[in-house]
Amino acid sequence: CCSARSGESSSAAMDAIDTAPDSWDQEDDGEAQVDEQLNKDFSTSLNVDAKPFVPNVHAAEFIPTFRPKGSTETAEPAAPPVENGDAEMAAGDTWEQKGSEPSQAEAEPGGDGGQAEEDSPQEEGMEEEEEVVPTPKVVPTQPNAPKKEHVNVVFIGHVDAGKSTIGGQIMYLTGMVDKRTLEKYEREAKEKNRETWYLSWALDTNQEERDKGKTVEVGRAYFETEKKHFTILDAPGHKSFVPNMIGGASQADLAVLVISARKGEFETGFEKGGQTREHAMLAKTAGVKHLIVLVNKMDDPTVNWSLERYEECKEKLVPFLKKVGFNPRKDVHFMPCSGLTGANLKEPAEYCPWYIGLPFIPHLDSLPNFNRSSDGPVRLPIVDKFIICHDMGTVILGKLESGSISKAQQLVMMPNRHTVEVLSLLSDDVETDDASPGENLKLRLKGIEEEEILPGFILCNAENLCHTGRTFDAQIVIIEHKSIICPGYNAVLHIHTCIEEVQITALICLVDKKTGDKSKTRPRFVKQDQVCIARLRTAGTICLETFKDFPQMGRFTLRDEGKTIAIGKVLKLVAEKD
Repeated sequence: CCSARSGESSSAAMDAIDTAPDSWDQEDDGEAQVDEQLNKDFSTSLNVDAKPFVPNVHAAEFIPTFRPKGSTETAEPAAPPVENGDAEMAAGDTWEQKGSEPSQAEAEPGGDGGQAEEDSPQEEGMEEEEEVVPTPKVVPTQPNAPKKEHVNVVFIGHVDAGKSTIGGQIMYLTGMVDKRTLEKYEREAKEKNRETWYLSWALDTNQEERDKGKTVEVGRAYFETEKKHFTILDAPGHKSFVPNMIGGASQADLAVLVISARKGEFETGFEKGGQTREHAMLAKTAGVKHLIVLVNKMDDPTVNWSLERYEECKEKLVPFLKKVGFNPRKDVHFMPCSGLTGANLKEPAEYCPWYIGLPFIPHLDSLPNFNRSSDGPVRLPIVDKFIICHDMGTVILGKLESGSISKAQQLVMMPNRHTVEVLSLLSDDVETDDASPGENLKLRLKGIEEEEILPGFILCNAENLCHTGRTFDAQIVIIEHKSIICPGYNAVLHIHTCIEEVQITALICLVDKKTGDKSKTRPRFVKQDQVCIARLRTAGTICLETFKDFPQMGRFTLRDEGKTIAIGKVLKLVAEKD
């Protein structure tokens, strides 16, 4: 969170080591919490005057462009959108919210039992009327319609697996990007001899990403289905940008691991040092319970929708995913697709008769609801911040992990304890009066300056502040490290959206992987594949909770020299001694 401080004095380090217990059984829990309250009155009103639309009776016959994007039939000129088996949500639809179910449960984990639809797969060049204006980004909801469940989907995988292209194709198929915009991207891509990159430009918006064809920052977009509202988090695949990928995965409810079926590309991504392995492990560490594996580029000449190649990729991945902690039967779902042509994303692929499950978007819609409670304390880890202008307040971005936030509410920014007021809320760029857990929000705040906020700060309610501190005890699994790790080892800590330098000040005990038994004496060192309980101390004060109390803020990753060294969970917060 805070800027890393230069090396601490040797005496402080010795104190930290000496205060660590000789065995885990001697631990005592000492935690302090401070409450602050500040009440202000605030009210706003917004008047929007819309001029009524007066049709031109002498105009040429008009064919509406708001018809469902997924339909290949031309809409009747004067008829409203009609229901068919493949129609997207119309403006007047209402939605039912499914009852809460555990997030690990999955309907038809093997992908069987889905009804194949008769229509041919969507192509990027499908017939459609030329649009005069871009389609609206969101479909207006009726005032009395219940809110759709918000699901955050992170696309992860090795560089050049096709994550951004699939994200762009999904946005096109669901009507979030209009045909004219894509044609413009296609023309620009052809000028740069990058014809196949145009779909990814819907998510890779800055010039550097477009020139190099590599995602750098986590791209954001959203789309809606009949039952749910999805936020796409397009994570970078290059190993240089893994910290950005961890930030994206920390906001996700489910992950889509994109792998390339092309000969040589899958092997490169999956072998040691490839990002397929690291991303799957980091997603699990970030708390993602459900994983969809999209075997992309099935239309490639080296693959040609081959069942043998699909099964080969699947057989290599399943044992690794099981080792990482996913249950292949319940938590993992495999499906073939082509991001460039859109095959098996919205409609079943006619070239792929051997796959009988649902296509990708219908499968997402069929997943059970996540069990979220809005009664808990407000916890919103901050991902990014910016300022529009000095009079408009500071804008922050983040996913609401717990509790609910409403307009004009008084909140506290931890760990600096700034009291702020919510001027406005935007959920996926749509203004709203209140927000519930799971939503990706932009909040405009009053009472704090942009330079006083850092990514990793937490927005809390004054009655229930999150814990802050520098020293904590954690259980750590050493994933990959060439040499031994001793007290005094420094690494970079990634916990929720916070990145901070950390030092292992003491090793308390080793933990047996099979039995869970703890050693009675302190180990002098730990090495790869061992599990230990250690005391860690960060360079600056950070916000964190124990894994038992609040898992989203109690799991972390340790990285060093561009590699993930260890994963762990916070067991106990240690009070600072003056």
